[in-house]
Amino acid sequence: MIETAIHAAKSASEILINNFGKISVEDIKEKEKNDFLTFVDEQSENTIIEIILHAFPDHSILAEESGLKKHESDYEWIIDPLDGTKNFISGIPFYSISIGLLYKDKMQLGVVLDPIRNELFHAQRDDGAYLNGKKIHISNRSNLNECLFATGFPFKKKQFLSTYIKCFQDIFQHVSGIRRMGSAALDLAYVAAGRFDGFWELGLNPWDMAAGSLIIEEAGGKISDFWGKKPYLRSGFVATANSHIHPQMIQIIQRHFRSIDFKNDERELL
Repeated sequence: MIETAIHAAKSASEILINNFGKISVEDIKEKEKNDFLTFVDEQSENTIIEIILHAFPDHSILAEESGLKKHESDYEWIIDPLDGTKNFISGIPFYSISIGLLYKDKMQLGVVLDPIRNELFHAQRDDGAYLNGKKIHISNRSNLNECLFATGFPFKKKQFLSTYIKCFQDIFQHVSGIRRMGSAALDLAYVAAGRFDGFWELGLNPWDMAAGSLIIEEAGGKISDFWGKKPYLRSGFVATANSHIHPQMIQIIQRHFRSIDFKNDERELL
């Protein structure tokens, strides 16, 4: 299964590389406000799905552009064919492919590929996390003021913007720096590799996080929602760091998000 995921990611990366810097205005669609799509996203996704279903025709697929293809299987592949589409169409070389696999609602493998740098992050449950075949481990810093964090702006959840900004200001006062890169899947992989010490974001989808979440866990990190609980794939609220920093991060985040008035299915997460 991991070989299939890696093969699919590398095949899709050729499509991304071959079209990078060549996207015109006519190639861009807006799925919803500030959420973009190109034919490259679709071609990449189709390639990944074709390779996976050729190997495992009975498995289910959850992909960003085509949605859920449900089969009678305990296996579900979660695919983001181009994480960082806005970067891609703007010629910014920071984007990725993310492929994860759930088995009975538990992540079993994750692959995040950076086509520009030819960096392949992968993990299988209970087998560690790797970057281009070399084992990686999360940062071991314990002092928050030494940490470099990454985040993403809640452009799909603007009702939380004012709260997020207050949280950002609070975290900013406690860490050495914060970056906003534009690909959550790569942000998570960078945390797993110790490049970032922590990451938090809200308004994410399962395909943004699925692969990276397992890579972080297998690299020795902690990942949760904003309340230290597990349903981040469902809620889209995610915070991750090592076991020393994660509780400190959650404590700051909860100062701002504890009393949020959640709607519908978000409410039950509390």
